[in-house]
Amino acid sequence: MTSRGFTTIDNEWITLKDGTRLAARIWMPDGANEDPVPAVFEFLPYRKRDGTSPRDESTYPVFAAAGIAGVRVDIRGSGESDGVIDGEYTERELADACELIAWIAEQPWSNGSVGMMGISWGGFNSLQVAALRPPALKAVISIASTVDRYNDDIHYKNGCHLSAQLSWAATMLGYQSRPPDPALVGERWKEMWLERLAGEPFFMEEWLSHQRRDDFWRHGSISEDFSRVEIPTLVIAGWADGYRNTPLMAVEGLGGKAKALIGPWVHKYPHFAWPKPRTDFHGEAIAWWNKWLRGADNGIDNLPQARAYILDAVSPAPRRDSDPGFWVAKEIWSPPQMQCFYVEQFGRLTEGMPIQQAPEHSAYLRSPLDTGTASGEYFTLKPDAEMAVDQRCDDAGSLTFDTMPLTGDHDYLGRPVVTLGLRSRAASGNLCMRLIDVHPDGTATRVAFGVINLTHREGNADPKPLAPDEKVSIRLVLDACGYRFRKGHRIRLSLSTSYWPMILPPPDDEGIEIDTASLGLAMPMLGEHQRIDLKEPANPDPLPRYIEHVGAATKRQVVRDLSGNRTEYHIHEDTGLYEHPQTGLSTRQLREEVWSISPDDPLSMKGISTWTCDMRRPGWFVRTVATARIACTRTEWIISAVVTAFEDDVQIFEKVFAEKRIARDLM
Repeated sequence: MTSRGFTTIDNEWITLKDGTRLAARIWMPDGANEDPVPAVFEFLPYRKRDGTSPRDESTYPVFAAAGIAGVRVDIRGSGESDGVIDGEYTERELADACELIAWIAEQPWSNGSVGMMGISWGGFNSLQVAALRPPALKAVISIASTVDRYNDDIHYKNGCHLSAQLSWAATMLGYQSRPPDPALVGERWKEMWLERLAGEPFFMEEWLSHQRRDDFWRHGSISEDFSRVEIPTLVIAGWADGYRNTPLMAVEGLGGKAKALIGPWVHKYPHFAWPKPRTDFHGEAIAWWNKWLRGADNGIDNLPQARAYILDAVSPAPRRDSDPGFWVAKEIWSPPQMQCFYVEQFGRLTEGMPIQQAPEHSAYLRSPLDTGTASGEYFTLKPDAEMAVDQRCDDAGSLTFDTMPLTGDHDYLGRPVVTLGLRSRAASGNLCMRLIDVHPDGTATRVAFGVINLTHREGNADPKPLAPDEKVSIRLVLDACGYRFRKGHRIRLSLSTSYWPMILPPPDDEGIEIDTASLGLAMPMLGEHQRIDLKEPANPDPLPRYIEHVGAATKRQVVRDLSGNRTEYHIHEDTGLYEHPQTGLSTRQLREEVWSISPDDPLSMKGISTWTCDMRRPGWFVRTVATARIACTRTEWIISAVVTAFEDDVQIFEKVFAEKRIARDLM
């Protein structure tokens, strides 16, 4: 398609039926009023003016040059939009999205066809809005998202309490506490700021009130009824991200309506993600929109149902800019054939099925509670220590089973499954299972993992306490992977009763007895496939350059106080201070987070996460500081938070979310 000119509308007010004004940034192709165009809509709480502006400016101008309008709207209470946010993916948010889609379709420059796109929050609500079937919504591209809000988001995982829940609650307090830009809203900026400061919720209070998979989590989980989504859906994720399961779950649930693409990436768009290789996201997205929003006969609907990058014997490193591997395609995705392994008498992991039922052989496992410091973040934004590092330190606190060195390459794509029998010495407990590539030199790469709260062994909606010393059967489906284990490497299965700080410990720490004779590992074989090449972006550096005043910095540290019997995990993330060259607005966000635990006391666990957010122009400076805390007793979670706001270094506001004690629900 011939490139065309476009105009950027930095702020367009869209007034909803209830009178609320939402702020939009629009990239409008020239001549759209005479020759109407399709539009792509993205709906986020992350601030179009500063928060997502780099990635918006890397993509929407390219769409506009291809004759596709981009409409990026801030959710209520964020950026320049009126009101106060009321939670994640709420009925009001989704209703607003449907109203905005109708507004776009009715504009004189619109051809009446709208696509919805986004990563993370925007990928989530794209799928959720698709399930509501607004008439003008014709197609979706969802990146790093989920179809199951309980098991594949940032709150819980198979009944385990993710530490990322506190991190994310603090993040949202920080994000939503920032004011609109006075350059756009004028004198109302401070009134709007104080309104959102006073009204913003501490999301974690609501999340912790729903510790099992109830209606709160079923809302917005399209896996509850995949048939509700009737439009074409392109679902993208990266192996290095916490949302790696979604593409394959989407094609299994949506069938021919969905296409899956999985690369080696962290939680970023594929045209600028790490580790490389990247893909030509712009080219593929434009073809997708032209097909489904314009009716172009361009063949994009004939894409294979699943495309994936198979990581090839990757080594962990302090930073992984590029991962070795190769692209494969499956024309039709179907459950893979499984290759089975079992544990021989002397603890060796062996291919095949045991010849006969072996007598029970128990191995006691009680991992130090600081086992898991090599796990990295649940969702990753950079290819550094946010990703899982060498697993040998975590393996030291784990029960491990290795194959002999492999006599040939083993290629896998899908979700491994582990089955075993165990006896618990207490009424509760967690279990983590990690699939490891052991290199000839001993280096250990995490390939996949899964965690389970053992009281959720029969499901997440109705957990049941364990009866001490009663044998139970566990079947755990690990996260998806695409991986080649090389000849000479070993496959390791590592089991631990702790995976801290990624998951928080249960109140009991009595350990479990695993019947190793019952342990089975089923690996999803790659099977029939095509080797393919995916086009890489023409621009190797697509993000715009802003004016640097203070550089970014990041640090992750594990501090073990041997005398005090305490381990701390420290996170320092500083975005640096950068100025947008057109708006003159400079912003900076600083995250300081510390988790601590005594390796033999689950009730010693504590977490504190603080976000400091700065915005400035000559003669104008504002800062907000949001801090969230969690601790526990045997029967309760203890949470609290505080938000403080400053104007020109003078404190103008403070809101304290007083300590709240929430009963632990078998968690």
